[in-house]
Parts: sequence; C-alpha cells; structure tokens
Amino acid sequence: MLSRQLKSTGMFRMQRLKILVIGQCTLHWGRMEYGNIGNYYIVEPFVRELHRVFPNSEIRTTFQMSQEFCQRENVIALPIEYYYSWNPGDLETALLELSIAELYHKTGHLVKATPYINEVLESDIVIDFSGDIWGDNADFLGENRFLIGLCKDRVAQLLGKPTVMLAGSPGPFKNQKTETFAKEVFSNFSFVTNREPISTRVLEEEGFDISKVVNLACPAFLFEPAKPEKLKALFADRRLNDNGRPTLGFILCGWNFTEGPFDKHPRNDNEYIQFAEAVEYISENLGAKVVLMSHSNGFKVPPAKFELIHGRDYPIIKQLQKVLDERGIARNVVSIDGIYDPWTTKAIIGSFDMMVSGRVHGAVAGLSQCVPTVMIDYGHEPKAHKIRGFAEVAGVGEYVADPSSPEDLIKKIQLCWNNRHKYREHLLKRIPEVKIMAKQNFELLQNITRSEKTV
Repeated sequence: MLSRQLKSTGMFRMQRLKILVIGQCTLHWGRMEYGNIGNYYIVEPFVRELHRVFPNSEIRTTFQMSQEFCQRENVIALPIEYYYSWNPGDLETALLELSIAELYHKTGHLVKATPYINEVLESDIVIDFSGDIWGDNADFLGENRFLIGLCKDRVAQLLGKPTVMLAGSPGPFKNQKTETFAKEVFSNFSFVTNREPISTRVLEEEGFDISKVVNLACPAFLFEPAKPEKLKALFADRRLNDNGRPTLGFILCGWNFTEGPFDKHPRNDNEYIQFAEAVEYISENLGAKVVLMSHSNGFKVPPAKFELIHGRDYPIIKQLQKVLDERGIARNVVSIDGIYDPWTTKAIIGSFDMMVSGRVHGAVAGLSQCVPTVMIDYGHEPKAHKIRGFAEVAGVGEYVADPSSPEDLIKKIQLCWNNRHKYREHLLKRIPEVKIMAKQNFELLQNITRSEKTV
C-alpha cells in the first residue's frame, strides 16, 4: 500500500491547509469550464473531493475558472502567468525560478522571489493536475510547455513542499530534451496517482521510477448529472423517448478520424463513411433510434456578451447527419441541436439504452451511469492510450473500437448490443468500485506530512 511507502508522521486532515493546484490543465479562461465538457466532469469533483478530505482547506489554482465557479466551489484563481501564458518570457521565468530553488535547496537562502515562488512557499501541498498532457503532448499546446511545467514542479520540490501528481495519464516521452528532466521530477513527487493502468506501463517501459505510483480512476466518474425532475420537458422529446424503441447515443469528434488534424473542417464526406455505416447498422439491423450529439461547447467572451455556443463536435455530427441523409439508408436518426451544460449533457447520456462515444469522457458519462458503451479510439496521431486505459479500469476493454476498421466498429457495436444486459449488470457491480478508486486519489493526500522533504 502507498500509505506504507510514504514517510508519514502525522495527518493534515484537521489542519487549515493551503493547497496549490497547478499543471498542464492551466488553460485559457473558460477552456476547463465551458469548452470540452469532459474537462468540467473532472474539475468539479476534483475540487469538491479536496474540500471533502480537507474541509478547512484554502484551494488556490492557476486554472482559469470563472468567478461564479470560484465562489460556488470555494477556490481562488491565480493569474495564468504564474504557470504558462503563451508569452516568450515564460521559459526564462521558469528557468530563473528553477535556479533560485536549486540555490535555496543547497544553502537554505532565498536570493529572490517571484509570484509563483511566493505561492509555493505559502502552500502546504502542491498538486500537479495535468490529465493526459504531462508528456510530449503538452508541446502541442504551446512552445516549451512541458519543460516549463517540469520546472514549476521541480521548483516546488526543491523548496521542500510535498508535491504530488494526481489522476493523470502521463506520456508519451519521446523528446530527449525533456525525458531526463522528466524522470528526475517524476522520481521526486511524493506520490503519483494514474487514472488508468496503461500510463503506468508506459512509464515503466520508458525507465521511470514507478515505486510511488498507484493506479486509480478518473474523478470524472464522480460527476453528478442533473436530476431527472429538472429535465422533464427535455426527456418528453420523442427524440429521446421514442415510445419504447431502444435509443442509442452517438458521439463523434475530430480525434476519431484516420486523418488529422483533429480540428480539420470541413472534411471530405468520404472520411465519414465508416461512421455512417455504423449508424446504418444500428438503425437497420438493430432497430434502434440513433441520437447524434456533441460533447463539446464553445463560448463567446468579452467584449461580446458571454454566451455558450456550439463547439467543435457539433459541425462533425451535422456533417455525419448530412452524409447519412444523402445515402438514404438509415431511418430513425436524429441530432440534438441544443446547447447543454455538463450536468444536462450527462443526464441525456444516462437516458440512453446504449452509447457509442468517440470522446473518452462521453464514454465515462455512459459507463458511470451503467449505460453499455462502445468507445471509439483515436484514429490519428498524436494518439492517446487513455481510452484503452479507461476501458481497462471499467473492465470493458473488449468494447474499444478501431475507427480505421469499419468492420471492427460494427463488430464492437454488435457485441455490445448482444451483451447489453450482462454489460449493464457488470457495470452495476464495477462502477461503485471505480468511484471508490476515484475518491482514493484525494484520500491518499492525508498521508503526507509537512515535514516530508524532497530532494
């Protein structure tokens, strides 16, 4: 057990802690809250679980959350510049902070401070939450982003703060410029929790020290949907309740296509054929109604009035609907054209008899509500191992479909349909266990003491 590995001389639980949350999920304002719905599935339970485990804590974060979120969830949002701001000076600042921290570690003397260093010094625990961006993929978001993030982690370690990485899917690590430094930083985390086991295998294959790694589950499994009574009008819509006909939700995103980039639009209609054939199989062979839906939103920000708008997934499902209409084979196929918040979106998914999702957290929304779900894998680089990892956590690895193979996609849909009753029974037993694992990400923090030092 990890609690036996950690040098623990006391507990933090009853203290008023200052918790600093940083990481590669430090994105532009609104991205974690109003964009990819899966991001919000994670961040709300993440904060609430910290407050549950440490009810007297003060949580400060470089995540750019709205004032409404900060007030509701009792969080303080720090300037994005403390972590990464897409500014040419970000790397210079991070390297300066690293040199200051290294000197402090050797001499105990702090020659200079920056706003980030001051935040670290005021904190009792520093938590890195980077999801699947702790690795080479970080640099797809910005220049030197992974290196800068490593510096921020290492500064906290050298300043003597317990530093952990929670609920991640780290990797891949092919960049030789950062790999050695990444291994140093990783070995000096107080502990690491991965939200699926494949990431741990990737780390081990790359030569990382995994002695302080625990495989758990994503906090998104804990996210609560809107209550059904609040959505009576929506569920009265015949598109979601077709007089007893089985209804199957279908989510598609840019990562599922065999040709990148993920945000390519419009695509040639031919790129949709394998997905159209899958929908036609569901409609004509299984006799189910198919509901095409988006699992992402967009938003307008000042100077325009803030407003939720359709995100990147919506034009994709509309083009798929167009391709289906032109082929004229599938009946009983509709799209959800409304714009819904995360709570409503998850409630909609929970109403389906079965789910096919190309978004990993769309799949989590189904699985966590015991909806039999087929998960569509990434179709082009940079590929992520997290989808297969999440499926392994839920014990449903046989239901991950290869989008480059129309035959495999239909085969997995058929398998899920034929076994949907046993599948649901499996989830009814497994999901409560997965939720316990998700909570353990935070409960393990109780074993860290302020006297613990990193080197």
